[in-house]
Amino acid sequence: MKLLSLLTIGALFSLPLQADELMTEVPAKPTAVKSSESSTTPPDRQAALPALEKKADAVYLQPAPLTAIPEGDFGDKVRLGYQLFVNTQQLRDKYVGNELNCVNCHMNSGRQANASPLWAAYFAYPAYRKKNDKVNSFQERIQGCFTYSMNGKAPAANSPELVAISAYSYWLGMSGLMDQYKVAGPVPELSDVELVKGGKRDDFPMPAAIAKHLDIAALSQLPGRGYPKTSQPELAYSPERGQVVYQTHCQVCHGEDGQGQVIAGVTALPPLWGAQSYNWGAGMHRVNTAADFIYENMPLGKSVQLTVQQAWDVAAYLNSFDRPQDPRFNGDVSKTQATYHKHQGYYGQSVAGKPVLGTASYPVFPLKNNIK
Repeated sequence: MKLLSLLTIGALFSLPLQADELMTEVPAKPTAVKSSESSTTPPDRQAALPALEKKADAVYLQPAPLTAIPEGDFGDKVRLGYQLFVNTQQLRDKYVGNELNCVNCHMNSGRQANASPLWAAYFAYPAYRKKNDKVNSFQERIQGCFTYSMNGKAPAANSPELVAISAYSYWLGMSGLMDQYKVAGPVPELSDVELVKGGKRDDFPMPAAIAKHLDIAALSQLPGRGYPKTSQPELAYSPERGQVVYQTHCQVCHGEDGQGQVIAGVTALPPLWGAQSYNWGAGMHRVNTAADFIYENMPLGKSVQLTVQQAWDVAAYLNSFDRPQDPRFNGDVSKTQATYHKHQGYYGQSVAGKPVLGTASYPVFPLKNNIK
């Protein structure tokens, strides 16, 4: 019965879009948001998310079904990680500040190849990230998702939530590897300390039958990781053309106003811009990243239905609206843009004569009942 309820939650939230102080009021005007980085931290250059060529003959990892999650303490962590991933809204006002769930950008409960699957991400960390100019553990990568994609607050290191999401990610990856290389038995259990590190390290405990086929470098480059790289559009991407694409292909799910759909008080189809969406620090606000995701994964359940040009145009359209402020905002939009936004995005720019994006952005991590 417990598993059935989990599957029901997963089906509800496996829907389209692509993680420090509580604000008790929504400010009338944008205010400076305290940076979580110290003054000595090197500048964040907002490096692009990895986008890779999709190969027709690729063999993708197939994680075990949820029914194979073991009983006991380790299995409980895996199940909790699954629950948090598909219904991240249960962390609203604690670590989440918008109406998104992790599964909105990582399709099929984080299992789907070419939709930034968790099983590939786990084996790609620890890794250097230009975004914060340091080597990040897996849990640090997830903390960034809460800060930016969820417009919230990063859970503390080694918190139960981060351990659980790490356990779920590890279990997906290891169960898939064990099946692919015919390794019998249950997925080896790891301690909480080991789980949150990620799998790209020399001391990672890998079964010998798998290790002889895959070294650390190969594990970090599993087919289906990230979003496939979409070719450049023939024409420069255009929010104006993107509006037509949106109205034709996206509006039925995400609404004319881009705010998704709410069923019985629950956001079942996620907002794409505005106060309830990802903030200006999230990777999805980049036009190229959104185009990669949209081309491969949207419309939901169909995949590769739009032309390359349409994917780029509609990515430009949905990112031409304001959204929550970049958490690294230093009080000056132009300076924030110069430091963090030298890429394919619209932060600090005026689109179609509208106010400069970022000058009237929504607050970072507001309490749910205070959003207007």
